[in-house]
Amino acid sequence: MERLSINAEKREVQGKGAARSLRREDMIPAVLYREGKAQSIKLARKELSKLINTISGEQVIVDLHFADGRKKPALLKDFQVDPVSRELLHTDFFEVSLTEAIKVTVHVVTVGEPIGVKRDAGILQHALREVEIECLPDKIPGKIEIDIARLELGQSVRVSDLKFEEGIKVLTDPGDVIVTVIAPVAEAAPEAEAEAVAAAAVAAEPEVVKKGKKEEAAVEEKGKGKKEK
Repeated sequence: MERLSINAEKREVQGKGAARSLRREDMIPAVLYREGKAQSIKLARKELSKLINTISGEQVIVDLHFADGRKKPALLKDFQVDPVSRELLHTDFFEVSLTEAIKVTVHVVTVGEPIGVKRDAGILQHALREVEIECLPDKIPGKIEIDIARLELGQSVRVSDLKFEEGIKVLTDPGDVIVTVIAPVAEAAPEAEAEAVAAAAVAAEPEVVKKGKKEEAAVEEKGKGKKEK
């Protein structure tokens, strides 16, 4: 598994005001979690932004280097950005032990265009975007790539079809579908729809006429009765 490094510092002062002050100094507040404990840290904005862009959603071990010489391996779990300015606001790291297995979710990436889509105008449906696994940190794959170019209509890729190296335990249900190619939904042609509407109107017309004749007969019968009186 790929490993990256970044410098980190302890963060003594906390709170929204302190966080804003840090950001003005081009530092980003962060939290390092480990077994229910949390340590407040800070990192240089430029280094952190580069790290996030390099990782690009993959699972990568990051070595946090502290000024006292300590090095803590961690996974970048989350980061927050301002919805308007897109400014980086905060990050969360999860400290790991290289000798202890952990549970993580890994992104699934598809490669290629299915035959069922390209040739038969099928529709590719993504049912699962992540797979949960358990393994030692240095065995975590950055992402899971699956080649779907040969998928035809009605075919799927399931979790059980994935191949992992030894030492990785898959926790997601093996029967879960990751992607599938379904047949296109047939749409009725406009002319056929128009013909169906016209046919329905014609079928309803005799009933209306018949109803009108009954009403006319009733009126005539009523008139005859008055004359006889």
